[in-house]
Amino acid sequence: MMLIRAFVPAHITAFFVPVIEEDPLKSGSLGAGINLDKGTNVFLSVEEGHEGNIHVTFNGEPVKREEAVITYWVAERLLPQDFIGEIEIWQYFDFPNGHGFANSAGGALGTALTLAYRFGRTLLQAARTAHEAEVRHGGGLGDVVAQLHGGIEMRVKAGGPGVAVVDNILVEGYRVLAIPLGRMGTKEVLEGDVIEAIRRAGEEALEKLLREPTAENMMRLAREFAEGTGLLEGELLEVAREIDRVLSLPSSMVMLGKSLFALVRENEVKNVKALMMDLNLPYELCGIYWGRPVVGRWIGGE
Repeated sequence: MMLIRAFVPAHITAFFVPVIEEDPLKSGSLGAGINLDKGTNVFLSVEEGHEGNIHVTFNGEPVKREEAVITYWVAERLLPQDFIGEIEIWQYFDFPNGHGFANSAGGALGTALTLAYRFGRTLLQAARTAHEAEVRHGGGLGDVVAQLHGGIEMRVKAGGPGVAVVDNILVEGYRVLAIPLGRMGTKEVLEGDVIEAIRRAGEEALEKLLREPTAENMMRLAREFAEGTGLLEGELLEVAREIDRVLSLPSSMVMLGKSLFALVRENEVKNVKALMMDLNLPYELCGIYWGRPVVGRWIGGE
């Protein structure tokens, strides 16, 4: 049995402008964000020859089709029509689901890449399938194209893979503090009244970032966006202000989750860790992931 593994970086959206079109490949988002060196690992095993089903697990727990709609949608589109056999897809997430770290897109893209590797499809075919699944089922709009690109990215033209235009801010010397505090439904926000405020603030932030494309400016704009739209408020805002006291750059809110993030210099790490202990908060200190998702054989052979 051949096991295939893909790694897709977790992705934090700093600010965004949703773009919804009838064609999912023209839908997406403008904005900016950061890819992390923690994320989603997807493993695929294929047993041919007898009538079987698709089985999906999240962090080792079997999930029903309705809990993994996006993964099933991707798998059914990338499997050859004449395929007969058993498919097992294991997804392992470094961050909790629904907290804004693009687990949904990570699972979709990881699944698509492993199946593409196994059944002779291309990277672009896999990525487009994952993006379409995300858009159709309310997962996310810009995560797949961001994860495909890596680094600190700016999405300057919306759309799916092959349509979107993505650029990178080049920087070093920072780690990323990620604090997952709670769930927020992307769909609820995108269908709510706040969407017009998000659109206006996101367009303004991107315009300013393109004039001065630095990581420092991105963090300042992310915070302005998060507070200006009213998404960052209450307890989450209080925690953000606590974090700001030990950092040179403002922290901000992960779009869309009840989570916070910040860029941390090496000389700030010690104080950040001490603060996290004091506040008793769950956190990860990650590197920035520069590069594409990876896929290949894990163990065994044909």
